[in-house]
Amino acid sequence: MNRRLVALMVAVLAVFTFVPMASAQSTPTLSNIRTGQHAGFSRVVLDLSGLPTEHRVSEVTSVSHCASGNPITVAGPGINEILSVTLIGAAAHDDNGNLTYTGSQNFATPGLSHIRGVALTCDFEATLGIAVGYSNPYSWHRVFTLTSPNRLVIDVGL
Repeated sequence: MNRRLVALMVAVLAVFTFVPMASAQSTPTLSNIRTGQHAGFSRVVLDLSGLPTEHRVSEVTSVSHCASGNPITVAGPGINEILSVTLIGAAAHDDNGNLTYTGSQNFATPGLSHIRGVALTCDFEATLGIAVGYSNPYSWHRVFTLTSPNRLVIDVGL
């Protein structure tokens, strides 16, 4: 009986030793932040390698970095409101800690009529945070995901 158990264990170890494991990125990653002006609204697009598990949106008057708690002033003139968007299950770095998004982490958007600035507020423990600053407190917003390619879209308009 012991010989059978030993033989079974050796066989199992051999299978796990010689079968290569897939090395896929486990968390969708951010590669780019794009902005654009459309008729009646301004848009921010987050290009991602996959879709986050979920996203949460809230209107706030200030933001801080999720890991340090340090306040973040979103770049751009005349910001009165901030749309805080949190992507659960997303990051701006890969599983080895290498940055996948190397662009500006806080920038003004002078070409947009409704959005004044964008700031990265969190890249910690598979949580990615983006703050979108705008000037008109009566603005509307919508946040949604699209595929082919994967992206999260943030629209702000009047």
